[in-house]
Amino acid sequence: MSNPHSEQPLDLVYGLNDRPKPFIAFLAALQHLLAILVPIVTPGLLICLALGVSREDTNMILSMSLIISGIATFLQCKKVGPFGAGLLIVQGTSFNFIGPIIGIGSAMVAAGTPVEQVMAAIFGVVIAGSFIEMGVSQILPWVKKLITPLVTGIVVLLIGLTLIKEGLISMGGGYTAMQDNTFANADNLIMSCTVLGIIILLNRIRIIWVKSSAILIALVIGYVLAGFMGHLNFSVLQEAPIIQIPTPMHFGLSFSWSLFIPMAFIYLVTSLEAIGDVTATSKISNQPVDGPVWMQRIKGGVLVNGANSFIAGIFNTFPSSVFAQNNGVIQLTGVASRYVGLWIAALLILLGLFPAVAAVIQAVPQAVLGGAVMVMFGAVAASGINILSTIHLDRRALLIIAISLALGLGVAQVPQILEHLPELFKNIFSSGVATGGIAALILNIVLPETQK
Repeated sequence: MSNPHSEQPLDLVYGLNDRPKPFIAFLAALQHLLAILVPIVTPGLLICLALGVSREDTNMILSMSLIISGIATFLQCKKVGPFGAGLLIVQGTSFNFIGPIIGIGSAMVAAGTPVEQVMAAIFGVVIAGSFIEMGVSQILPWVKKLITPLVTGIVVLLIGLTLIKEGLISMGGGYTAMQDNTFANADNLIMSCTVLGIIILLNRIRIIWVKSSAILIALVIGYVLAGFMGHLNFSVLQEAPIIQIPTPMHFGLSFSWSLFIPMAFIYLVTSLEAIGDVTATSKISNQPVDGPVWMQRIKGGVLVNGANSFIAGIFNTFPSSVFAQNNGVIQLTGVASRYVGLWIAALLILLGLFPAVAAVIQAVPQAVLGGAVMVMFGAVAASGINILSTIHLDRRALLIIAISLALGLGVAQVPQILEHLPELFKNIFSSGVATGGIAALILNIVLPETQK
């Protein structure tokens, strides 16, 4: 009889420090790439479309997303000094920041601020916020006591729920379609619903690699359908340079307090999510999930999260975070070698250096993208529910969840409630995620835990 307390280690083909042959490493890296390519470029594409960024600048931002994700993945896998977890970890552009950036960025554009200045403020905030995450990496035990799974679960759930509106707008054709009166017309709904339907169908197939690449396969089919319907625009492809040279601070640098407050809070939560993802990767790589080695790994992992967001802000793209998708691929392939991560990093940087890749992605109609992002945003909300399911939901916890969600979603739906508040409080509570998160944090401290 086996000990119920001891868990069976995963039967790996290649362990953490094994070096697979180049061809095997390349194939494993390719499978990771299929799972992460769409999630890496989607946040940047959605933000640029919502704020009305020019197609040329959007192309540059998408290329930088790939390059910066490649650099972060390299640091996580290689581990350079204190930077990195030394595990097969893939890093990419975070979905967590989309809501506040679009919400507050759109308000700035509507108020008459030029798009270039809005982007300068966004990247200034990305740089400033990165120091929060780098600081958190050094005081993890204290932060973990303050921001518990209850608070983290509520914030992640709020992020997912507030993003669903953006997902529906994408399904209808996006903000451009709203302006030219084609929003939610037959063509847009056919494209978005086809992609959504294919993702559901592919997840019924029992072949694991098909499931893990379902979003990418569905988007390719949606892409072809859009071509048949005459909705592909390759004008950027013709104008794109052969090589994308990274240009630091292309938009200049500025700052916005109204954007910084919600972003600062999300940086804290992203740090704690990274702890969970690094721990999960450690576990499936048959590495320790407690003790000093594990603590060094999560400190290094969170430090790269922050450092890479700093580099992202300098080179005109959005904050990055550890991706959980790669854990599924490790289990699928049995390859946990961190040297595979170096191949993934090289492929991402290579794809980013050629703007034609970003131009092909940019050509996809937003309705096609909308079918996929509804699934991805729903998955963010579901991961919040998953975090909350791990804790004991007593009356105290349910009260905190109820008040936090009510305030967070309420502010997101009726922002006019803040109209007569002083500017400082407007800045703090303008984001539903920040409002709900701050409420959860305060209530978690104020309401006494029930004695067991």
